[in-house]
Amino acid sequence: MLLSMKDLKGYTIGATDGDIGEVTDFYFDDDAWVIRYFIVDTGSWLSQRKVLISPIAIRQLDGDARRLSVALTREQVKNSPDIDTDKPVSRQHEIQYFGYYGYPYYWGRSGMWNAGIYSGGFGLPGGESGQIQARAESERAERVIHEDDDLHLRSCEAIIGYHVKATDGGVGHVDSLLINEKTWAIQYLVINTSNWWLGHKVLIAPEWIDGVHWHDKTVAVDLDSESIKTSPTYESSQVLNREREESLYSHYGRSGYWVTETVIIDVER
Repeated sequence: MLLSMKDLKGYTIGATDGDIGEVTDFYFDDDAWVIRYFIVDTGSWLSQRKVLISPIAIRQLDGDARRLSVALTREQVKNSPDIDTDKPVSRQHEIQYFGYYGYPYYWGRSGMWNAGIYSGGFGLPGGESGQIQARAESERAERVIHEDDDLHLRSCEAIIGYHVKATDGGVGHVDSLLINEKTWAIQYLVINTSNWWLGHKVLIAPEWIDGVHWHDKTVAVDLDSESIKTSPTYESSQVLNREREESLYSHYGRSGYWVTETVIIDVER
């Protein structure tokens, strides 16, 4: 199921022994286009401190209750590394964070979240098995730590409102993000075209993006304005099923991500 970033904001994060706080934003990897951390405001419990929660810890999502249950205790979160969420998260911060919880590192790998560490919760992080696995990977991770010192972690909230530029001009602005609850991948950007054509909202997949230019707040896409203008309309009230996704990809003459996933699975077998 795909979830709107706007809807996910405000979800309660529940530990095994009580609530932690509410989701206020997310850090996403603008290279892999996947959520790496939830930014959670702990409220009065920890004096408004904001903490990072990795998708690795998530055990269950309850849409009706607007709640995410995680395999963490409140004490673990309370004693977790204090990372300033108003500043860029460095790789050293991530090493400290992953080491504390006993998570294996995700960097230095291909893909989004490798199957060995996700999904569905890593068990109670910080346990012996998790720490052993993390230590076993430590040497490998240290070798690749400086291969990409230009971190790709960005705020989801920050990209909202960015202007979208087609190959032949502006077409709209980023209105929201649609997130896959199983992989926490950003499956689509919701683009509002009304400022250009008194138009509608359309979807753009990350693989059609040429680049995000943070200095001038623009997103460049490998599509022309006419194809975007005539793209199938996105209605948030309608379920985005596979039939609608196939129609979208067919409109742009692209192969669906589900086709690629099938090929990868077949090769691995």
